[in-house]
Amino acid sequence: MVRVSCAVARVSPVGGPRDRYATAPGCATMGGMETLTADGYLVARELLQRGVAVVYVLAFAAVVHQWPALLGDRGLTPARIVLERVPWRRAPSLFRLHYSDRFTVGVAVVGVVLASGLVVGLPQRVGSLATLTSFGALWVLYLSYVNIGRVWYAFGWESILLEVGFLAMFLGGHDSGVPWPTLLLARWLLFRVEFGAGLIKWRGDPCWRELTCLDFHHETQPLPAGLSWWFHRLPAPLHKVEVAANHVTQLVLPVLLFLPQPIAGGVAVAVLVTQGWLVVSGNFAWLNVLTMVLATAALPDAWVGGSAGWLGALTPDRAPTVVPSWLLVVVCLVFALQVVLSWWPVRNLLARDQRMNASFNPFHLVGTYGAFGSVTRHRYELVIEGTEDPVPDASGTWRAYEFPAKPTDPRRRPPQIAPYHLRLDWLLWFAAMSPAPNERDGWVLALLDRLLVGDPAIRRLLRHDPFDGRAPTAVRVRRFRYRFTTRAERRASGAWWHREPVGDYTGIVRR
Repeated sequence: MVRVSCAVARVSPVGGPRDRYATAPGCATMGGMETLTADGYLVARELLQRGVAVVYVLAFAAVVHQWPALLGDRGLTPARIVLERVPWRRAPSLFRLHYSDRFTVGVAVVGVVLASGLVVGLPQRVGSLATLTSFGALWVLYLSYVNIGRVWYAFGWESILLEVGFLAMFLGGHDSGVPWPTLLLARWLLFRVEFGAGLIKWRGDPCWRELTCLDFHHETQPLPAGLSWWFHRLPAPLHKVEVAANHVTQLVLPVLLFLPQPIAGGVAVAVLVTQGWLVVSGNFAWLNVLTMVLATAALPDAWVGGSAGWLGALTPDRAPTVVPSWLLVVVCLVFALQVVLSWWPVRNLLARDQRMNASFNPFHLVGTYGAFGSVTRHRYELVIEGTEDPVPDASGTWRAYEFPAKPTDPRRRPPQIAPYHLRLDWLLWFAAMSPAPNERDGWVLALLDRLLVGDPAIRRLLRHDPFDGRAPTAVRVRRFRYRFTTRAERRASGAWWHREPVGDYTGIVRR
């Protein structure tokens, strides 16, 4: 067991009443090796751990709100089927010990409470063991949902959350210095997220190489945000600048994350700016926020005010300069494990047939990531309508169901939803790409069945139920092509969208 032993110099930060301890130059282990404590990254640790905890709060809150309707025993695609048909080794989950809708929601409530404690720093103040245990519990609990979450949990940012949540365990608490190997692994994850996304774009749709993808993307992305209309209406030359900046940020700068300061910190700032741009221009759940959280692993304390700044209040009053020996051993073992598991994502990055989002093990560690290897040129939307007519037909009175983030009503401004994740709204975007239901989208027919009986769990996922919980006599799904209005159309009508019908997705479905 390596015991880190460092000479310590006592310093008093300017403008701060608290005593600090800083590692003296030449700090080394008893064996003569350089210390594995990252000096000057206390604020970075707090931002990373608490940022991950905030996303965990959102993720578990989404389980409470959405799981019964989507994956409960009366849900659209019951999770129990996975537990019955998929072996444990392929989908490890605590819910193999016990499963019920009430239990899954109760466990998620525990997750919200535990993550909230980490947001305010309670386990961190207790110590490294409490911090490791708390983040470990969150990782195990959320993994249990993801592995049985079927199509609703097949998004790349689920694996990113699990991976960064796993790393947060090994950053230590307020009784420990910041383990440098863990920060390095966080940067490695940030590299894979950014560089993988850049490669999949460059290798994919030609519009990325032609710098024209953003002529379409702001309009056709899954869930446009409140400012997406204005982003779409930017001049074409600015769209080219956006794409070019994206290529630089994702294909060039990530390589510099492993260089000394101030280079690594400069890359982090660039990531924070570009990901913040994406947050306000679209709704991509917590993908962009998590990427920003990861970027803090490369921000030195001095850049954010250190102990004298307002973020300094997050750090311990008397910050240790060493990592406890037991934690150092665990960190080194985790680092070695991550090095071994990195073979698969590295091979994927080098392959011509690069996979966009993939986990190479059932624990969602060291995966490969990417987004928007192709960009759709036209936006199609499914509009679900119901009627109370005794004898439903096409000429009857039909009223539309509205979803929180779908542009059903052309006069409704796209909302800002991210970093929250609306899974049903996202899957409806994918389903609309096909002119009729297919095997992958069989859940759409289950959704119609639940609407026909006025299912309360499904109603909680709606923005507006035109029947106030009453069961309609029939429902149908129509398919529309949507586009953003022009500036002239916007001034004349006040509408954000123009739409035109392109056909029926389903016929009339009766009770």
